[in-house]
Amino acid sequence: MSLERAATRTSVATLAALAGLHVAWGLGSSWPLPDRESFADALAGQASPPGPGACFAVAGALGTAALLVAGRPRRTPALSRLGTAGVAGVLALRGAAGLSGRTDLLSPGSTSARFRRLDRVAYSPLCLALAAATATAVGTRGTTAQ
Repeated sequence: MSLERAATRTSVATLAALAGLHVAWGLGSSWPLPDRESFADALAGQASPPGPGACFAVAGALGTAALLVAGRPRRTPALSRLGTAGVAGVLALRGAAGLSGRTDLLSPGSTSARFRRLDRVAYSPLCLALAAATATAVGTRGTTAQ
């Protein structure tokens, strides 16, 4: 398997898994933390957890991103390429905002010290790694079968 194909598959799987996790959170799960208060502080940087609507909206965006990176819709490869480039750009922006300590510009209220620490060491690097892997898919789209 080529590096490009592996990067694309890894991106798709990770985006889909994150979408599923956001669905679980929208349904009230606090996993991987023991309670909703810890969840809100560590994963949202707020005193109270995001509501179901916000979680489901993010899940929908991540699911759509996974489909675009997977090369869907196949009938309109230009849309797939453009969408995948957009996904890479949004992930890069999110990663850069987090590393600079300014995720609150994209998600107002995400200001707890615990969240900012986790954002710098885990969430933002994950976003940047996904952005890089996703950008790989843009370059190969239309040149190889996904």
